[in-house]
Amino acid sequence: MNLEGKQALVTGAAGGIGQGCAIELARCGADVIVNGRPGGTDLSTTCRKIESLGRVATPIAADAFERADCERLVSESIAARERIDILVSNPANGHRCPFLEFDPQEFERNIKGTLTAGFHMAQLVARHMAERGGGGKIVFISSVHAEVPYPPCVSYNAAKSGLNHMMSAIAIELFNHRINVNCINPGWIDTPGERRNFTEEQIQREGEKLPWGRLGTPTDIGKAAAFLASDAADYITGTALRVDGGFVYKDAAPPA
Repeated sequence: MNLEGKQALVTGAAGGIGQGCAIELARCGADVIVNGRPGGTDLSTTCRKIESLGRVATPIAADAFERADCERLVSESIAARERIDILVSNPANGHRCPFLEFDPQEFERNIKGTLTAGFHMAQLVARHMAERGGGGKIVFISSVHAEVPYPPCVSYNAAKSGLNHMMSAIAIELFNHRINVNCINPGWIDTPGERRNFTEEQIQREGEKLPWGRLGTPTDIGKAAAFLASDAADYITGTALRVDGGFVYKDAAPPA
């Protein structure tokens, strides 16, 4: 998975899965533009880790939930690094609440922050790739929630399911430009967001119940992103790659 000389843009790269993707792309040789929301988690940790691997890290703060900021992010990325070869689109906004109590405005925010934001980034970067020629790689970070409607996450389930279907539609339209478009469906991943909802004891206990005996890590997802961004995945497009350690089949596993 040699990404030497490639320029990658990763949104939501300040921590969690986005950070894991940025670091693994750098480990494979890519220089990485790391994006986070203004006023959010500092990007410096991600940048230091990329630079420690001998790669160039370019931090750009922009709100990937807003079209104008997406446009600025893409234009500043191109100005800084001349081109974008790889996009890992990782914006997400989720909220756990029973359906009968779900705030309609919160539902719309979740759809905007997960599905619509993915559209904005993919369209803008794909336009650049198509105009430049030479193909490109677009990887959406989705979720096993796209496959299984886990409660109480009605908005997140809907957004991720829509994201996967949108990925397939985009892939088809970009065939002629040789732009590979895929997504990753992570299972239960040990991220800062999960630790806001669950205690260390819960994470350890529930992780041991999974077929692989642990929760996934951002590095697990990053390695999958690096694969899909590489020439090794040249013949893969329009595909959802589940990276979940058997999570969706945990209740079907045979007794130990």
